[in-house]
Amino acid sequence: MGVSRIEERFLARGKKSALVVYLAVGDPSVEDTLDCALAALEAGADVLELGVPFSDPTADGPVIAAASFRAIHRGGSLRAALGVAEKIRKTRSEPLILFTYYNPVVAFGEEAAVDAADRAGVDGFLVVDLPPEEGATLRNAAKAKNLAMIPLIAPTTGREREPRVLSGASGFVYYVSVTGVTGSKAPLAEAGRDAAALRERARLPVVVGFGIRTPEDVRTVTRAGVDGVVVGTEVVRVMAEATTREARRAAVAELVSRLRTGLDG
Repeated sequence: MGVSRIEERFLARGKKSALVVYLAVGDPSVEDTLDCALAALEAGADVLELGVPFSDPTADGPVIAAASFRAIHRGGSLRAALGVAEKIRKTRSEPLILFTYYNPVVAFGEEAAVDAADRAGVDGFLVVDLPPEEGATLRNAAKAKNLAMIPLIAPTTGREREPRVLSGASGFVYYVSVTGVTGSKAPLAEAGRDAAALRERARLPVVVGFGIRTPEDVRTVTRAGVDGVVVGTEVVRVMAEATTREARRAAVAELVSRLRTGLDG
């Protein structure tokens, strides 16, 4: 379904903000990622970002960077993320996004990656380090399969560059709340206001990520009426701190449940 599945999910939320959850595929194992992904969806996540581990995760803070390093040594890869997506899709209908850097896609083959994503039930790509001037092969292949290409807009993007970044965007826009890396402390109220204003220009749902960890954080950022929030670092952290598969699944479910309550409240 691709873009259509994403659009339907945001429409279904109505005036309530969506919860987007990020997991690092392969940390602590590919099997654990699948378990925790299903736990997150069962607890109320609206969208999953399946993080493809990469050796130089320049956008990520220490928690996710460490998880990416561990994942690479435990079977995490673009192919593994596609396998997780395929298994999730057998029982769940929520949108699935491949959150990746460009290098793994190029190594896999851009058209091949799109074909594989489509077969696995993935709905879109979020390629962190791909500027709008690059990646025409990937973008065209995704468009042909109706898969979303989700852009990132940062506080430093600037109004002059913004239309180029948004050109060809689909699904939703990821607004980076802070000039920094994942997990950084962010001015969340300001980010919420900026994201709500961006939605009017983008004409797409806008979600806010980076630095959102607690129910109070999600309430702060969504007061301006943004379409959703992304929580990744905290999910990765609670998974890393748990010592058994059952404990990891329970920790993710409890965190997502609290975040869902914070959003809906």
